[in-house]
Amino acid sequence: MGDFGVVADVSTIIVDRLNEALRPLDPVEPPRAVLSDLEDRPSSATLTVFLYEVAEDPTSRNRPPVRSLPPDAPTSRKPPMALLLRYLITPWGGSQETQHQMIGRALQAFYDDAIWAGEELTGSLAGTTEALQFTLTPLTLDQKSWIWYAIQKPYRLSLNYEVRVVNLDSLDVSELKLVRSRTITGAPLP
Repeated sequence: MGDFGVVADVSTIIVDRLNEALRPLDPVEPPRAVLSDLEDRPSSATLTVFLYEVAEDPTSRNRPPVRSLPPDAPTSRKPPMALLLRYLITPWGGSQETQHQMIGRALQAFYDDAIWAGEELTGSLAGTTEALQFTLTPLTLDQKSWIWYAIQKPYRLSLNYEVRVVNLDSLDVSELKLVRSRTITGAPLP
């Protein structure tokens, strides 16, 4: 389960994995992946990772509360909020060939290992049973244009990836009272 930093942790995991994937493109000065808000245009060969949408996963709604039974005080916690994170991954700088190679390496990294779990996770997800699933999200040209219009930049070749399910723990915890005894009374029979 993840605390409030889980969204930042997922973004960091993506950047680290993409930097590993880009290293073979140039052993001396490899392109780099960076977390970006696309405010500044990178001049060197860079693959920007831009989180453009956070949504609740509709398939994970209405899950039951999470109960824990420590010996002294059992608790009930609201189920974690299941998030979908949508990223725009865009190559900048360098030649067109380098930009296309960066796109190709990103596609390979996400396709070859589409589910990241266990030791591949860091931050608040380290040592958990969580798994992140990466899906290349097909968008129409209109949808892509609207994303670029919203960030007020001209359209560029980019990849749209959806990461699911990122669980964000709830802080709503209540203590459960144990039933220690009960008394059953009945009405007298006529």
